[in-house]
Amino acid sequence: MFDNLTGRLAGVIKTLRGQARLTEDNIQDAMREVRMALLEADVALPVVKDFINHVKERAQGREVLQSLSPGQAVIQVVHEELTRLMGGGSASLNLAAVPPAIILMAGLQGSGKTTTSAKLARLLKEQKKKVLLVSADIYRPAAIEQLKTLALQLDIDCFDSNAGQKPTDIARAALDYARRHFHDVMIFDTAGRLAIDDVMMDEIRQLHTLLNPIETLFVVDAMQGQDAVNTARSFNEVLALTGVVLTKLDGDSRGGAALSVRQITGCPIKFIGVSEKVDGLEPFHPERMASRILGMGDVLSLIEHAQKNVDLDEAKKLADKVKSGKSFDLEDFKAQMQQMRKMGGVGAMMDKMPAQMANMASGISSEAGDKSLARIEGIINSMTPLERRKPELIKATRKRRIASGAGVQVQEVNRLLKQFEEMQKMMKMLAKGGMAKMMRAMQGRFPGMR
Repeated sequence: MFDNLTGRLAGVIKTLRGQARLTEDNIQDAMREVRMALLEADVALPVVKDFINHVKERAQGREVLQSLSPGQAVIQVVHEELTRLMGGGSASLNLAAVPPAIILMAGLQGSGKTTTSAKLARLLKEQKKKVLLVSADIYRPAAIEQLKTLALQLDIDCFDSNAGQKPTDIARAALDYARRHFHDVMIFDTAGRLAIDDVMMDEIRQLHTLLNPIETLFVVDAMQGQDAVNTARSFNEVLALTGVVLTKLDGDSRGGAALSVRQITGCPIKFIGVSEKVDGLEPFHPERMASRILGMGDVLSLIEHAQKNVDLDEAKKLADKVKSGKSFDLEDFKAQMQQMRKMGGVGAMMDKMPAQMANMASGISSEAGDKSLARIEGIINSMTPLERRKPELIKATRKRRIASGAGVQVQEVNRLLKQFEEMQKMMKMLAKGGMAKMMRAMQGRFPGMR
């Protein structure tokens, strides 16, 4: 999402790093570029002005101008101010209420409220909470059925409402049901509209009064840009929002909503939607997002994602196998591809990597990378168990048979075997304790690597 902004800021950072010393003039030039980058990213003008003033004031301070590495010092200031702009520290859900703790979901139609409700229920279920999903969207066709289907898929309780009921009646009945069945949390999905109107606001205001939710989350589509911020402000005036959920951050939006919504509404961003999958909702960390915007990556989130999705037993088995000197075979290679897919595929990983590392694979789109993983699995599945254990047996005749079975050209099989050989060499280096050798080899292959 932030590709454009990251690219522009990378140019500013490169220029600052090249300065022997910082002066008011070159700081002024850098801030002009930053201002243009933020405006192009659809960040609200008042937010841009405030941000630039804060950065300029700190960048012209004595501790920066007298720093041994003034360029780096300014980058640190920009990082800290971006973090402040998006809310400073992370904001978690407040569930400190007599059960059930009620979470009211609000937003326009098409913002992703229903899927976000299910994703949030999944996160809370992982925290050992007993969750009840409730839909009061009696206007959108099949909205209630959509939530019921998602709840069934995730094995989460869903209240049996229907389009013939009034939203307030659904709220009363669902609250009574949640209390009688000892649910810890009730997530209440309200109806959206194509635009803000009095009828919609009256209905949601009544529901808010009736339910008295401990959390009122506004779900907003990041693709809307400044419209998203203005809509959030309108809802906040009526409902006193406690937080914002930004959806579709995996899209090609310019990122202005993420940088504006906190300051304009005063509401913290609590979650971000990073994919359409049921596991595509993450807690929002301003400092990590600031790092991603500045091309530093989000390694902490990548590690957390790996810890949740990677099979640690399988990883340990492979590590032990490599250490013992046993050869790394195509079955192991396939297992690595499967682990990568569990982590969300190439796109999810590249999005969180530092720009320098991501640039090594800049020719590979997320979609192409994910298709490549599936193709590799298909080719390996077309091999016999013996061929997977002993790839050296795979000659011309076998290659043709494998390509035919996988529905690919022979060149694809050759490409896979070459990739496998490269991985095998790296594994051999690791087995011999040759991490330094491996890094040198990679540096030779990727001259920009440090």
